[in-house]
Amino acid sequence: MSGHSKWATIKHKKAKTDAARGKAFTKIIREITTAAKISGPDPESNPRLRLALDKAKAANMPNDNIKRAIDRAAGPDAKALEEITYEGYGLAGVALMVECMTDNRNRTLGEVRNIIEKNGGNLGTSGCVNWMFKRKGSISFDRGKTNEDQLSMAAIDAGAEDILLEESVLEVVTTPGNFENVRDALIAKGFEPLNAEVTMVPSNTVKVEGEEAKKLLKLVALLEEHDDVQAVHANFDIPDKIIEEESK
Repeated sequence: MSGHSKWATIKHKKAKTDAARGKAFTKIIREITTAAKISGPDPESNPRLRLALDKAKAANMPNDNIKRAIDRAAGPDAKALEEITYEGYGLAGVALMVECMTDNRNRTLGEVRNIIEKNGGNLGTSGCVNWMFKRKGSISFDRGKTNEDQLSMAAIDAGAEDILLEESVLEVVTTPGNFENVRDALIAKGFEPLNAEVTMVPSNTVKVEGEEAKKLLKLVALLEEHDDVQAVHANFDIPDKIIEEESK
């Protein structure tokens, strides 16, 4: 899983810049509206909405924006957004899962395929790679600023599934259902996450280095910049140094 947590953490930091924050707001608003439309506007009884609201708060989204996104779900102008996940491969056989929300499936399919194929990958059929991923809670911490033993004990006590050690990141893995409990318990004990989300975690990884790694990260970044793309998941194992260099 090396690289997975590091990339997510860097994306989280970059989303705080003005330009990136505007694009992040758009994606979060879509998620809030869709979650509220599917399961209702009350976050207490709607876990998906609750997680979307957590993302909004982490991104410092104004409360007025959040309220409008929830209200839009019940309004007559609510867009019928379709959720669809495209699967494929990048350079070195790295598996890709691209989660989208779109009001035009054909347009999004064509544009996602174009990005992937122009950057050395290919779009696959439904189910070709999703078996490599499982939905998990992921809570990452700066390894240099965190006591590993204390964090591990607190995470286990809170019900975490696993604690993974990467080059510069400590990652606590949970079930989706226990994600909020574990996150909140760790924060209450004074641990400050770099990033916390429910995401698709790969069961195996592909080691990629050098120019291939740089091109692969460019592909992932281009997909993430697309307006209809909500999230990109990949099973790359790329050294932290390359991830940091390519994310500047």
